Amino acid sequence: MSEFLERKVSKHVQVLADEIGERNVYREAELHAAANYIESELAGLGYAVTRQTYLARGVESANIEVILPGQRWPDESLVVGAHYDTVWKSPGADDNASAVAALIEIARLLKGFAPGRTLKLVAFANEEPPFFFWGEMGSQVYARAARKRKENIRLMISLEMLGYYRDEPGSQEYPPVFKYFHPDRANFIAFVSNITSRHVMRRAERAFRRHSDFLLETAAAFGWIPGIAWSDHISFWRTGYRGFMVTDTAFFRNPHYHAEEDTPDKLDYPRLAMLTEGLARMCKELCDCEAL
Repeated sequence: MSEFLERKVSKHVQVLADEIGERNVYREAELHAAANYIESELAGLGYAVTRQTYLARGVESANIEVILPGQRWPDESLVVGAHYDTVWKSPGADDNASAVAALIEIARLLKGFAPGRTLKLVAFANEEPPFFFWGEMGSQVYARAARKRKENIRLMISLEMLGYYRDEPGSQEYPPVFKYFHPDRANFIAFVSNITSRHVMRRAERAFRRHSDFLLETAAAFGWIPGIAWSDHISFWRTGYRGFMVTDTAFFRNPHYHAEEDTPDKLDYPRLAMLTEGLARMCKELCDCEAL
């Protein structure tokens, strides 16, 4: 499974970051090509795929979603999401083709799974500036619509940059103070939440550790600390839902963050595959646990 999964995540990153490349509202054709690719891959797995469409800067944008209906608690849901757009002039291999690749393969790994609570896998448009934090951010459009429908989202997990790792001492940096509590090698994945979401993040941490040997660090902190809120989970925080981010820590380790050099050859596909498998197993447990 691991070699097959490695090939699959590598293929998704190659298509998104190399064949399609920069994808945002300023590159409308590429943004749409990325959405079509994600939809095609999910539909090819046998899922019914839906689009939530809206206009951003006059450009049609779409959140791409598949739903695994809950069997015991269908009105409760777990949302797992990753944005597929990039910043200007970046091919976005790590940010965020790596996470989209994981999202697609989580869908593959969970095909046929009948979850206790509903699982929603969503690829979001327009996370990057100039939309971050504002109304045309895809995850904000999604979260606001869910709140309006009074959906009982128990947890949102944001997949944000999952593919860059280094083993050299000093390869990992942190916001102030954090370096005293975490390792200096960039060879782990991080779960990051605000204070409100810390208990449910710890629940996810325990589930992940039960199913994977992947090195994991966790942090629960105030949202104003640099990096803590910088992904789609902030949209869910702002609408009253709990959520946390899964991340390789972005600019705290990846020197190619938001740059033209964020290319597929920089990523560690064996580790990305191993992480993806662990996340899929974690999601299964979170969907089936009695309380979330």
